[in-house]
Amino acid sequence: MYQNNFDNLVNFSKNNRPRLALTLGDPAGIGPEVILKALAEPEISKKYDVTVVGNRDLLGQTYHKLNLIENLAPLVNPDELSVIHVQLDGEIKDQIIAGIGNAASGAASFAYMECAIAQTLAGKFDAIVTGPIAKSAWKAAGYNYPGQTELLAQKSGVDRFGMLFVARSPHTGWTLRAILATTHIPLRQVADTLTPELLTQKLDLLVECLEKDFGIDRGRIAIAGLNPHSGEQGQLGHEEQDWLIPWLEQERQNRPQLQLDGPIPPDTMWVKPGQAWYGNSLVQNPADGYLALYHDQGLIPVKLMAFDRAVNTSIGLPFVRTSPDHGTAFDIAGKGIADATSMKAAIHLAAELVSQRLAARKL
Repeated sequence: MYQNNFDNLVNFSKNNRPRLALTLGDPAGIGPEVILKALAEPEISKKYDVTVVGNRDLLGQTYHKLNLIENLAPLVNPDELSVIHVQLDGEIKDQIIAGIGNAASGAASFAYMECAIAQTLAGKFDAIVTGPIAKSAWKAAGYNYPGQTELLAQKSGVDRFGMLFVARSPHTGWTLRAILATTHIPLRQVADTLTPELLTQKLDLLVECLEKDFGIDRGRIAIAGLNPHSGEQGQLGHEEQDWLIPWLEQERQNRPQLQLDGPIPPDTMWVKPGQAWYGNSLVQNPADGYLALYHDQGLIPVKLMAFDRAVNTSIGLPFVRTSPDHGTAFDIAGKGIADATSMKAAIHLAAELVSQRLAARKL
């Protein structure tokens, strides 16, 4: 199924260039477009060994279609790229249409992911950068995963993993890092899913990531409350009083090297990050990491600040994985107007994290 071309892939330690596998994502979405735009950037093509994992024919079709659009941002010619060609059945290829996510496009994006994971676990790559997929298309194709993160974890054989969102402010250079305690579950299930054991696991992952990937070993971490005003001493919810505050007190005793702030009312926890992001001179000591308790509690503020720059980073895996923090955008697929900023950021961050891990191993 996979036709591999590893002629230009050499061990990272020999040429000092991170080896990145870049999946196309859903071929009916904007993944192929933002990849062609991102890889046209000389800073990326010269600094990193990037191999695209996807169907070469579909990538070529996207390239030729976009080239008909006037005043388009530069695109790289797919013929100039290193590509692992993932063969698709003709029936599947014929059903893939730009802007329409369906079972065929879901099957294609799933096959790209399986290939990239297998090759990375086999040591061919240092990191995977994933193009956006549609969970509904995966489900239509018969793959019932909440998202790419869960597939990556299962294939890697790990049960401790998390979603960390990273973004560097273009205004101040400050780096935002936010992890989610729960991810793709209905809101009504959040309170029952949250437990002291789960939060300890996510906090462990965040602390390990700060140390291993960012060189921060005595960090400051802000932890959100669950209810409005963090429960208002039990008046607006009992979770904080019943277990969240006692859990946090125990963690402070267990981790004296860290500053653990919280539980911070969710409506005010993001004030300092916002000030640090936009350059408010009044902000003092923003945290090194932020622990949000559920999906929208963390991602609404992250996307408000950094929609075109945030990078989804899977932590707890045996390799680096990053992804742009946007979806397939079927409504604009094939129109040439997709913004590649987040994809470029995902590629740069993957390379930075690979380099940081290598440097840490050498110490």
